[in-house]
Amino acid sequence: MTQSVVVQVGQCGNQVGCRFWDLALREHAHVNKKGVYDEALSSFFRNVDLRRNDGGSCGVGGKIENLKARAVLVDMEEGVVNEILQGPLREVFDSTQFLTDVSGSGNNWAVGHMTYGSAYREQIVDKLRKTAEHCDCLQCFFLIHSMGGGTGSGLGTRVLSMLEEEFPEVCRIVTSIYPSAEDDVITSPYNSILAMKELTEHADCVLPIENQALVHIVNKIKHMSHCGKPGSVIKTDTTVMSGQGGLSRAEKPFDTMNNIVANLLLNITSSARFEGSLNMDLNEIAMNLVPFPRMHYLVPSLTPLYTLADVSVPPRRLDQMFSDAFSKDHQLIRADPKHSLYLACALMVRGNVQVSDLRRNIERLKPSLPFVSWNQEGWKTSLCSVPPVGHSHSLLALANNTCVKPTFIGLRERFTKLYRKKAHLHHYLHVDGMEQSYFTEAVSCLNSLIEEYDHLDATKGRLMPDAPRFSIAR
Repeated sequence: MTQSVVVQVGQCGNQVGCRFWDLALREHAHVNKKGVYDEALSSFFRNVDLRRNDGGSCGVGGKIENLKARAVLVDMEEGVVNEILQGPLREVFDSTQFLTDVSGSGNNWAVGHMTYGSAYREQIVDKLRKTAEHCDCLQCFFLIHSMGGGTGSGLGTRVLSMLEEEFPEVCRIVTSIYPSAEDDVITSPYNSILAMKELTEHADCVLPIENQALVHIVNKIKHMSHCGKPGSVIKTDTTVMSGQGGLSRAEKPFDTMNNIVANLLLNITSSARFEGSLNMDLNEIAMNLVPFPRMHYLVPSLTPLYTLADVSVPPRRLDQMFSDAFSKDHQLIRADPKHSLYLACALMVRGNVQVSDLRRNIERLKPSLPFVSWNQEGWKTSLCSVPPVGHSHSLLALANNTCVKPTFIGLRERFTKLYRKKAHLHHYLHVDGMEQSYFTEAVSCLNSLIEEYDHLDATKGRLMPDAPRFSIAR
């Protein structure tokens, strides 16, 4: 029996985290009809008996008393956290799990990383330790943050280094929301590049998600709901659509986008939360999908995303679901992995799916998916018997694929446009502890990462000797 802790940093991180806890509670309520605190709930929730002065947890097997999320929520503005405290999820958290300030980071990585990171270091570490102490066997930290703002990028990556220092043996999986090219935060290229260096050096796995890809998916969902057959609407009981069936009430901006990310987290944690015929340990993700330590960026894709409620539309066949997972319309970054090189791939399936279905589809798809020559069998699979609410089955694919390279190149180009003119640089250099060398080191780190992906891309279609393989792992 293992437990994991979710660390939410910044406005975006806390909004996505809020949707995750909302939908996770809904999933467990759908399965757990008797109100018993079972192993599934204990993986991400504590069962606290409020009558006990020490705030201790009740053991597995007893009645659900008062569920508390295994989470730490950090933001340098109060708005989102106050909203959570006043909303329907307020009972799932207590004051010891929150850390807020009032002024925010002003969209400045240096303020989040240097100023707030130093000022609040002891408090953050204390909250992380206390949350970890409530776990019998701490398996993983999930960090959720955005790359474009100041708190998410700056303080988020500072928290990541704290996790590495305090809990070096515990896996760190980071969900990072990348800004679009049209982002309204003018300094987001600086923040993203500075954050990228920290992610490359301190995370075990990073799940990059692009805002632009989420916008594309949401627009397609809306288009399908408006342009389908008469009577065709998006299913209101699926977890993709926002404000439907969960604890949240009115729909807010970005809710549907946040729900897609929350569904990614629901799927990646499903093996830890529910039983299955082929469960995947969270530590196995990094172990099996990251052959080189720096190249730990795993491209996520989800299916189903586009489900209609019209009874005359048959549900997608199982085989089609596997095909969809490798199509560009289902990737959570703008990429087409089929035209790039796979280092490894994980398929995390939920619902009534057999191992034979899994193997058959892998054999069917393998010829069209270019894998590195030395890892042709680089597949990791899991089967969780509990499907998402509103679906018979679902699939999350995590691909270690060189298709992340264009996202990184685009970030570098936007960074270079600003940095060449030294635009807005003074806002960063005025922050105590921040030096211009941080920018040059960060872009150098990104250049090196892009070169490593270039090197692998150059091997596509031919046998790769062992020597260059080891040179990447330096």
